[in-house]
Amino acid sequence: MTPARPNRCECRAFTLMETILALAVCAIILIVINAVFGTALRLRNATSDALDKSVPLNQALAILRRDLRGAVPPGGILAGNFKCNAQSMGASLGLTIGTDSGLDFCTTTGIISDDAPWGDVQEVYYLLVDPADRAHALGRDLVRYVNRNLLATATPTPDAQWLMGDVESVQFECYDGVQWRNTWDTSMGDTNLPMAVRITIQQAAEPGMDIRNLRPLQMIVPLVTQSRTNELASAGGTGG
Repeated sequence: MTPARPNRCECRAFTLMETILALAVCAIILIVINAVFGTALRLRNATSDALDKSVPLNQALAILRRDLRGAVPPGGILAGNFKCNAQSMGASLGLTIGTDSGLDFCTTTGIISDDAPWGDVQEVYYLLVDPADRAHALGRDLVRYVNRNLLATATPTPDAQWLMGDVESVQFECYDGVQWRNTWDTSMGDTNLPMAVRITIQQAAEPGMDIRNLRPLQMIVPLVTQSRTNELASAGGTGG
């Protein structure tokens, strides 16, 4: 009797066409994944650049808001004049740049410490200056000059604080209760602080970008004012 032969395993391998088709499908999937990953990287970089640009702007607006809320009405030794786009701005700081544009006033935002023998009242002066590196700058720099020693017998040297760069223009306006004014000067007839200050910042456009597509940023800060008549202002000035 002849023994039965064992059944052979019927194994079926991939054909060349099936292998090529599988590789094509894998290549398409890899291309799609690479496109999605590249888009995600570009979106991340754009978001990171936008956040990096917004940090100086948000800090500058926060400092401006804090200083304006602590603005000191004019009168007395430690309360200088409030000037907005006026003549002789920054003169008490020994500055001759931008004497007719900017914002110059006294505020109670000075930090009292053991290392600084001054009070909390300080003079601040905001203005636009030309950047140090003009080759890589799109616009101008917004700078805050600070004078802590208001009782100095000689002209002090103010501390310069860089706030933000690539600024096309900054506009300061003061509200008198009826209308917005481009100028305000308590040494030339305005006896009180304005009711509010409006700041409009226009950032510079990137190369190849139309600046008309960039909307200016605007902030309105109400001020706590104390009414003073001309007679009281004159009495305070003559009485020292």
